[in-house]
Amino acid sequence: MQYDVSSTDEYIAVLENDWRKEKLLQLREIIKQSATHLVEGINYKMLSYADQKGVIFHLNAQMNYVSFYVGDASKVDPSGELLKGIDVGKGCLRFKKSVDPNNTQIDSFIKKAVLLWQNNVDIGC
Repeated sequence: MQYDVSSTDEYIAVLENDWRKEKLLQLREIIKQSATHLVEGINYKMLSYADQKGVIFHLNAQMNYVSFYVGDASKVDPSGELLKGIDVGKGCLRFKKSVDPNNTQIDSFIKKAVLLWQNNVDIGC
């Protein structure tokens, strides 16, 4: 879904107060804790996380899941070990209602993706 907003506060405010908002807020907190230097903003009508090189992640509430756009997840986690229990799509990770982000290794995945990004390793699709 796309939200016509111009700030992160507006984005959070327009989300329906349901499980997707709760899950998105959990992921948002994990991103902030795992990559403290990234700046949160709005890009392509969704939450974005960037450094001086540009946007590395996007986060968005969809109708049936929360999408965490990460580029090519297999470049970050070739074995799939860090993403066990997470629905991996092309360019995104889908967090459905039944998945608790706090019971996954998404924090380790984020840290590894940021490290690769900072070392100029292509993690894009």
